[in-house]
Amino acid sequence: MAVWDDVVGQERVQEQLSAAARDADAHVTAHAAGEPVPPASKMTHAWLFTGPPGSGRVTAARAFAAALQCTSPDRALGGTPGCGFCDGCHTALIGTHADVSWIAATGTQILVSDMRDTVRKSFTAPANGRWQVILVEDAERLNERSANAVLKAVEEPAPRTVWLLCAPSVEDVLPTIRSRCRHLTLRTPPVAAVADVLVRRDGVEPELAATAARATQGHIGRARRLATDERARARRSAVLKLPLRVEDIGGCLRAAQELVDAAADDAKQVAEDTDVKETEELRAALGASEGGRMPRGTAGLMKELEDLQKRRKTRTQRDSLDLALTDLTGFYRDVLALQMGSRVALANDDVRDSLDRIARSSTPEGTLRRIEAIVACREALERNVAPLLAVEAMTVALRAG
Repeated sequence: MAVWDDVVGQERVQEQLSAAARDADAHVTAHAAGEPVPPASKMTHAWLFTGPPGSGRVTAARAFAAALQCTSPDRALGGTPGCGFCDGCHTALIGTHADVSWIAATGTQILVSDMRDTVRKSFTAPANGRWQVILVEDAERLNERSANAVLKAVEEPAPRTVWLLCAPSVEDVLPTIRSRCRHLTLRTPPVAAVADVLVRRDGVEPELAATAARATQGHIGRARRLATDERARARRSAVLKLPLRVEDIGGCLRAAQELVDAAADDAKQVAEDTDVKETEELRAALGASEGGRMPRGTAGLMKELEDLQKRRKTRTQRDSLDLALTDLTGFYRDVLALQMGSRVALANDDVRDSLDRIARSSTPEGTLRRIEAIVACREALERNVAPLLAVEAMTVALRAG
């Protein structure tokens, strides 16, 4: 499988990245042979991948990172780097390549402490690979200090270091950083293309794949989770019943509490899966005694891990709530389509009875007000308003809308 196989519905972007990978390979090959580096090149030291949620911007950046590290003999014979089988491609794709660093927000922000070692590494030559690649999955979550640290590295790059930044839009990235990057815009992939990749790669039944792709409107990651995780399908089903439960204030408050509790359960599940293992591994690495006592001077490291885990838990809860709000927005978007007589395909056709009921009992103006209430809730959560307070305000507004 070539590294580009998972880059769904992005033919133009794939062509650009493939051309850059070929030029990057020619650059390294010529340099190693002591020959002049080709003057014209589509390769550059910093890239900015943008696109709506689910467009696959991180997947495209990961594929490009793998292509840059490709060691397949075929590329020396004129083939495009990115075979997907060689050690360079394989280790880059699974995240174990020594010269590919991955940065993702564990909390609501990427702190400068999260970036310090990576920025330092970016100034060094590759250890084993062909390029030193730094992939930042959530560039929009860089705070002022961490963004300035990245800016310094992008302004004065090492000869064989490549920065790959991913964000929803160019406006989400510091202007001085984005002005130094080559910009690639990804689009939401077609629903049919997402369904096809779920069948081909994940072995999902065609009918379920089509339902998941349609329900998530082409969001690749959410479609995969919905198609392969029974708990995700149950959670979505519960969220889509919420519009029928906000007929009185008591129902509004109960629905809000259940939504927040479900998000907290998600965060708890992630913590149970990872926190204990991380803590035990760090304790062992620091030389904890059999009685559990830690050596002197290690309390600070344990505290850093606890802080990271708390930030990750907060982000997981917020992300889970955001996913529920996205599903609600899609529900009311379908309601509006029915009310306006639009022929647009419904994302939630599997709950058509509920859509029809809400559409008949309300007006398009009321539906728009409900969508605005959901947007307001998301904005409140971004401002760190207490989740329960923000969701309660939303559910009351959904009743009044």
